[in-house]
Amino acid sequence: MSEIKLFSVQDEVRQLNSSTAVLEKELQNLIEQNMEIFFGVRFLKSEYAITNGRMDSIGIDENNCPVIFEYKRSSNENVINQGLFYLDWLLDHKADFKLLVIEKLGMEAAEQIDWSIPCVICVANDFTKYDLHAVNQMQRNIKLVKYQKYDGDLILFEHLNAPVVKSITETADRAEKKNCNEKTHLEKLETAQESICAIYESICDYIESLGDDIVPNQVKLYLAYKKVKNFVCIEIYSKEIHLFLKLNPDTVGLERGFTRDMRNIGHYGTGDLQITIKCAEDFEKAKPLIDRAYREA
Repeated sequence: MSEIKLFSVQDEVRQLNSSTAVLEKELQNLIEQNMEIFFGVRFLKSEYAITNGRMDSIGIDENNCPVIFEYKRSSNENVINQGLFYLDWLLDHKADFKLLVIEKLGMEAAEQIDWSIPCVICVANDFTKYDLHAVNQMQRNIKLVKYQKYDGDLILFEHLNAPVVKSITETADRAEKKNCNEKTHLEKLETAQESICAIYESICDYIESLGDDIVPNQVKLYLAYKKVKNFVCIEIYSKEIHLFLKLNPDTVGLERGFTRDMRNIGHYGTGDLQITIKCAEDFEKAKPLIDRAYREA
């Protein structure tokens, strides 16, 4: 894989030396203590014991999806297959994970767990082209992250892939939906007015054009766009689209029927500022706020 070169430009330009000499346990401790800052994931437990093994670290992201962390300790360790095994185990033992969330975060967080797109993050000082090819062929939500340690207490996390996978649809989920009127995001998209669908596609295209560091995350009830953390979540309805931006509503001139402070109002996704889009003119007005949410993310 290609190597990133980092330079200091203070006083005189010099290249910073990189190293992979960080002990794996030291790296694991560093990530667990700062998991939300590094990856937007709330840490739950280290060395989570399961049948025939133990997960290095486990957490839950801001979309309430489970996240497994595995750290590659040697060049011949097949951490990808190991992570895939743990992911399948977790999907078969949802009640165990829910108990862990209840213990660490409480019942309210446990009731919001979203199983549509659980994730495995594999962290190592390097991956081969074969690792990357294997992950792309699996079509599972497995992310490869390469780390480099630099002089001056700097550490770099390079995300090598951005998997785009379909949400997991469980038989139990389908049975549950028969007993309620709540539709998934994709189901709402299928039944929305043609004009709304066209605006929705334009919004997605615009957001994705803002930078190469943007990753879409399709969960059950909304579509999120993130860098490290979400900066916008999108919900679609028959006649309008709701954007939830991670901006402080106090810094925005609120306009009735267009922008709304959602800090004390329950809603899906993340973001305290809601924008309601019903037409192309609304979308044009929303663009500066979308740009700002991206810059500040």
